[in-house]
Amino acid sequence: MQNQNTDSAAAGLLAGLGAYLIWGIAPLYFKLLGNLSAPEILAHRSIWSLLLALILLAVLGKLRGLKAVLSSRKAMLALLVSTALISTNWLIFIWAVVNDHLLDASLGYYINPLISVLLGVLVLGEKLRPLQWIAVALAALGIGYELWQFGSLPLVALGVALTFGFYGLVRKQTAVDSLTGLTVETLFLLPLAVGFLFWSSSPTSNLLNNSWELNGLLLLAGPITLTPLLLFNIAARRLNLSTLGFLQYLGPTLMFFLAVLLYNEPFDKTKLVTFVFVWTALGFYSADALVLRRKRRRLRDKDI
Repeated sequence: MQNQNTDSAAAGLLAGLGAYLIWGIAPLYFKLLGNLSAPEILAHRSIWSLLLALILLAVLGKLRGLKAVLSSRKAMLALLVSTALISTNWLIFIWAVVNDHLLDASLGYYINPLISVLLGVLVLGEKLRPLQWIAVALAALGIGYELWQFGSLPLVALGVALTFGFYGLVRKQTAVDSLTGLTVETLFLLPLAVGFLFWSSSPTSNLLNNSWELNGLLLLAGPITLTPLLLFNIAARRLNLSTLGFLQYLGPTLMFFLAVLLYNEPFDKTKLVTFVFVWTALGFYSADALVLRRKRRRLRDKDI
């Protein structure tokens, strides 16, 4: 039994690493589509993700579950809200990548765990523990420092963090599995995506006019969207939340290094100070998660 648990945890860890690795290097893919506008890329991402999601649901025998969700007014309303949030998140992220603001997107995904903590307090009535208060305060100081230096908020970073934070909150309260939920979300986006491509004046919006290389890249949007999601689901079932929480830093860290080392985005003193505040905040956030995990383990050991 212990060996089975160990194997399960190891598989979960590999799946989690794979998910966050793909999310972290996804900018490499979107950079290849840099000649296309962010809305056009989003349209293709929605269409090909929906097609692949429907195929996977059919293969996994989950189409009946999709029908049940489609007939639930409550679930559909919740997923309509989550669609607006995740599509906005995708649009901001894609725009950031193709317009050389990957560093800001990285900052946004670093901030996201702290946004989720705040939403838990404001919406779900949860209470912040002392280390969490320190983490949130430090992140706020980092953002405030950038506001003071530039006279403007880091809108890309906050847009990424807030849309993904609220998306997670909505999906947490919606009893729909990730694959089925994403299928419905991309289904909601389908009319907008098709309409945009049909009415767009962009020469690449018509697949018949494109090279096979470009069309191949566009079709890859489906696997690049769904593969990390499926790996994440495997990891979420096999790993405890604290381990999964630490893995989430891999994505923005890879984005950070891509932005600074590969794409040579400017990383001046102001950006450094902001990131140091946020990294320190995440240190306190992680320390709190470790302390809580040890307390719970001690309580379990006592019960045994």
